[in-house]
Amino acid sequence: MNATAPGILSLVREDLRDFAGYSSARSARLDGEIWLNANESAWANIADPDAACRRYPDPQPAALCEALAGLYGVQPAQLVVGRGSDEAIDLLVRATCHPGRDAVLVTPPVFGMYAVSARLQGAPLVEVSLRDDARAGLVPDFAAIEREAPARAAKLVFLCSPSNPGGAAIALDDIARLARRLAGRALVVVDEAYGEFSDLASATTLLNALPNLVVLRTLSKAHALAAARIGVAIAAPELIAVLRRCQAPYPVPGPVARIGIQALSPAAREATAARIAQVRSERERLRGALTGLAGVRRVYPSQANFLLVRFDDAGAAFDALLEAGIVVRDQRGAAALHDALRITIGTPEQNDRVIEVLSGLGSHAGRGATAPAGTMEGTG
Repeated sequence: MNATAPGILSLVREDLRDFAGYSSARSARLDGEIWLNANESAWANIADPDAACRRYPDPQPAALCEALAGLYGVQPAQLVVGRGSDEAIDLLVRATCHPGRDAVLVTPPVFGMYAVSARLQGAPLVEVSLRDDARAGLVPDFAAIEREAPARAAKLVFLCSPSNPGGAAIALDDIARLARRLAGRALVVVDEAYGEFSDLASATTLLNALPNLVVLRTLSKAHALAAARIGVAIAAPELIAVLRRCQAPYPVPGPVARIGIQALSPAAREATAARIAQVRSERERLRGALTGLAGVRRVYPSQANFLLVRFDDAGAAFDALLEAGIVVRDQRGAAALHDALRITIGTPEQNDRVIEVLSGLGSHAGRGATAPAGTMEGTG
């Protein structure tokens, strides 16, 4: 870890730098035969005959942390495991932002939980809209971010790579340049919920050189464990230690830790890699099939497991798909996306149905529903 890493604590709220947090019954490393220290039941529930859930779990299960560290190429001390990436986002905002003073910078249209966490903390929200590049798609306006972050006292700058819902990935050089420009003033948080589907290397490769960088990862997408809610923040160990102390007790249920460990076995990772390759292939096939269809205005390039598509009549497209039993994400309430839908890459057969429905889009013209007031993107 970079020698300047301890200085990262200057970005943590002053009142939390020495905060001890809650000391649970599992925090102390004790050995014994009869455990009477946590007021747990001495008997198993009838629904839990193996008594696997009778006792409180390890707050940061060692085997799961080791498996995740191996997956992401970092040390266990560099990550905190929580209830999906959502918890990591909330922990970062609470640990760094004084209400009413320290701002959170986001790049709409983007995943909505960054703004929600800022609102709940009372942190001012700074929005620097993505640029719509003719070739690259929706990309960050780095010149504006570099200007607005210090001017508006932003403590956190959230970047989504690949972006949701745009699908574009951010070059590591651009991330590194921004982190250096904001060193000592803000944390640059790169949300890589869809990173497995990208051609670009992970921003975790920059961590040793850039102490003010944080990377978010999740098992919800490529690893098909959305209901398990396993996400991590990866950063300098000094910052991770603070986030762990700010975390509510027992964030990783025992059954969740067990399935997470099983999902990261060599055989499971091999199967996941095969699924990722299929998604990437189907993504390009679907993009090619939709491009040029009547009623389809633009299909954005994507490094994720979805496509953002603009339509002449997005309401009609949404209704036609729904009529065929296909549910996609209506983006019309999101910033600058009044004519767009987000379509997750499905199985080849499911993608064939999407193509079939949208190929006949002309017959559905004029039947668009009213655009929703707002949207919330799914994450890790």
